[in-house]
Amino acid sequence: MENIKRITSFEVDHRILKPGFYISRKDGSVTTYDLRTRVPNSGDVMDNVTMHTVEHLFATYIRNSEIGQNVLYFGPMGCQTGFYLLIQGISDGVVFETVKQVTSKILLHTGEVFGASEKECGNYKTLDLASAKNEAEKYIKILNQVKSFSYGG
Repeated sequence: MENIKRITSFEVDHRILKPGFYISRKDGSVTTYDLRTRVPNSGDVMDNVTMHTVEHLFATYIRNSEIGQNVLYFGPMGCQTGFYLLIQGISDGVVFETVKQVTSKILLHTGEVFGASEKECGNYKTLDLASAKNEAEKYIKILNQVKSFSYGG
């Protein structure tokens, strides 16, 4: 076991993290963003329905945005305190503005949640638009206060 390297996300001091938008790592032209919606280890975590619904909406909207061709991945953190977004070849400022736009679209979304059928999703009954809108409303307020994209900044 002594030859196993620690992964980069374990090097971040989660005791000082606050909700925000962070650059988690850069690997060549690929940037991993930490869309942190909750304070880690505070007991305030997203429930699975909220995470699942935000994932469906955010992934669809960002892949249909101007940077959609550069999106490699969007999905929830296992710790239930946010999401990871992997983007290739786009500046951090453009990604940040796109995240704000996509989050606003979730807040304004009407109708069915994208992918809300048995054919399209492996757990389609666990989607709730109201919970995703509530999450988007909270996260927009956080994004409007972001001053830096670095951890602790």
